[in-house]
Amino acid sequence: MEKAARDLLMIFYRNPQMGMVKTRLAATVGDHKALAVYVALCRHTISVTEILPFDKMVFYADAVENDDMWPDEAYHKAAQSGMDLGERMSNAFRAGFTAGYRSICIIGTDCYELTGAIIQQAFEALHSYDAVIGPAEDGGYYLLGLRQLQSELFIKKQWSTDSVFIETLENFDSAGIRYLTLPLLRDVDVEDDLPSELRKLL
Repeated sequence: MEKAARDLLMIFYRNPQMGMVKTRLAATVGDHKALAVYVALCRHTISVTEILPFDKMVFYADAVENDDMWPDEAYHKAAQSGMDLGERMSNAFRAGFTAGYRSICIIGTDCYELTGAIIQQAFEALHSYDAVIGPAEDGGYYLLGLRQLQSELFIKKQWSTDSVFIETLENFDSAGIRYLTLPLLRDVDVEDDLPSELRKLL
């Protein structure tokens, strides 16, 4: 990770392999259609983030891929490291702060409702707050932003369950972390979550 500007947007990304992405969606639509939806979600995330005025780093769940859908000129790239999602996110934040970034937000590729304006709102909030969080309807979060590493946010969580958002707020409150909550949005996890634009792929 190179010398930093002020802000870093980190995007957690799972390499698009058949049968390994959108498994809950695949249970009803099949692996091929689930993969097509996943790729569409990733391309949507690129369209939302590519022109944002922040440094951007894609963290690959498996091996880093150059010359893929993520333009090398717009996105730095690195591999995730850690045993579970919490450790991987914590390590990514640690790397960013060690590199000198002062405000860091992390997102995934599952939220079709996420906009560039909301991401910009998150970074603006970090001028005044210690943290910012975007709640997802499934009980998780679609964005987390910090001004310094808060390791307690990433341990003792049952990831991908409906308790993650509430437990993270409890961490904020117990540590005296001042935070802003962003609008409630929907992640695409199952068939009922699909917006009309993505239903065309089924």
